[in-house]
Amino acid sequence: MRILVVEDTADIGEAIVARLERMGHAVDWERDGDAAADMLGVQDYDLLVLDIMLPGRDGIALLKELRARRRSTPVLVLTARSGVEDRVGALDLGADDYLVKPFDYRELEARARALLRRRTGDSSNVLTCGDVTIDRAARLAAVQGRPLDLTRRELTVLEILATRPGRIVSKDDLLDQIYSFDQEPSPNAVEQYVTRIRRKLAGSSVEIRTLRGLGYQLVVG
Repeated sequence: MRILVVEDTADIGEAIVARLERMGHAVDWERDGDAAADMLGVQDYDLLVLDIMLPGRDGIALLKELRARRRSTPVLVLTARSGVEDRVGALDLGADDYLVKPFDYRELEARARALLRRRTGDSSNVLTCGDVTIDRAARLAAVQGRPLDLTRRELTVLEILATRPGRIVSKDDLLDQIYSFDQEPSPNAVEQYVTRIRRKLAGSSVEIRTLRGLGYQLVVG
């Protein structure tokens, strides 16, 4: 999944980005509202983590603009304002959830997972495809209960394909969800990940097929 974090406080922004990347997501980080508006104009995101008090246009203005364009991107608002009226106001403008600073980063992770599950239509943290299970909260995958030794990005590629069984996922779509704008993947990065995942899935009921010129497809045998 691809996430935009808009937070002007350096230590908070760095901590959020580190947590979300550890969860396997591609994360872009902007520190002011005007730059964030530019990013939202050129890139679709699966989640927006949005501070209210920002240089340039503030978080409320960004939220209004996003919903005025009828974009359904889930929005998790971060703010030091703890009043009921502030929370109600943000939710009424289209925020999906609200966290008051200071917060426990474990709670942010849990709320992000919930919003991303809602976006993909899943109600559980555990994803099952054939004899393969993926625990998205624990960031673990297993075949018939046997843990798989996957890197963070290998697990993310497998998770993306497993959420769309039978559907073709393009190479560009995979790259978009595992690398942020400031990261430069090698030209054959996806091929390398898929090759390693196939090797580790050997003997399972799950197969990842390559459709030349189209992308990849996960099928359950």
